[in-house]
Amino acid sequence: MITVNKVGKTQTINLVKSWNFFLVHLVALGVFFVPFRWELLALCIGYYYLRMFAITGGYHRYFAHKSYKMRRIPQFLMAVLGTLALQKGPLWWAAHHRHHHRHSDLPSDLHSPIRDGFWWSHVGWILSNGYDETRYDLIPDFAKFPELVWLNKYHWVPGTIVGISILLFGGADMFFWVFCLSTVLLWHGTFIINSLCHVFGGRRYETTDTSRNNLLFALITLGEGWHNNHHCYDKSTRQGFFWWEIDITYWILKLLSVVGITYDLNEPPLEKLKPFLIKKPGRTRRVPVVKVATSQL
Repeated sequence: MITVNKVGKTQTINLVKSWNFFLVHLVALGVFFVPFRWELLALCIGYYYLRMFAITGGYHRYFAHKSYKMRRIPQFLMAVLGTLALQKGPLWWAAHHRHHHRHSDLPSDLHSPIRDGFWWSHVGWILSNGYDETRYDLIPDFAKFPELVWLNKYHWVPGTIVGISILLFGGADMFFWVFCLSTVLLWHGTFIINSLCHVFGGRRYETTDTSRNNLLFALITLGEGWHNNHHCYDKSTRQGFFWWEIDITYWILKLLSVVGITYDLNEPPLEKLKPFLIKKPGRTRRVPVVKVATSQL
């Protein structure tokens, strides 16, 4: 057990409970003990981005923010794909994220790097004893689906099946690269949005928090790095508000809408945003900006 003071409140990081988190990190070191093959690297990257899309497009933009719609079967399949990221269940993830948006950078925020430091916001809160339970009161709209409640309870099943299958049919080298290393990279790629996107980057919009836009983080996370945009208007499916802001998750969701898997994608209402520019030295190009509070779900 490790005790951490979080805004005057004691939280406990349970190392025993988190054994699987540390074990995957340890086993991922196996990549240094097997022959390097380009196909293993390609599969590692491919499995990383497949699951990153499930987190960004599914857990985040769909379950947490309802920024677009899906019918029941695609909804469940997106949730299953999200569990392969091994970041707990869709209802747990979305409920805690909704809480974050309501209290972003306030004392009650789950993971504010401004108030609680890098390590707590990056991973400490996940490993603590304080946030194990799913806040069903924050996610009643999706908790009405029994298949999602079941999957949320047994979120570890799909990922475990895939991991065992990779080991049995692909061997140890594929297990190290495609399952373990890819998962470790995915975890930290996701977590940097909590820990670094309130610290590094630019701010276009005045918001009630310290959210920032960062191109590098957007590339790592398929578009989540446009964090200041997102906190300004979190109902938008599109987080890269302008054409030069790369948002691959949005492009995939847009493509899926062509074949009817997704629909009613929300766009940022730029025509309604007042042209209030946050002035920066040396910057002359004006873009639509607005001062708004984070929306309440």
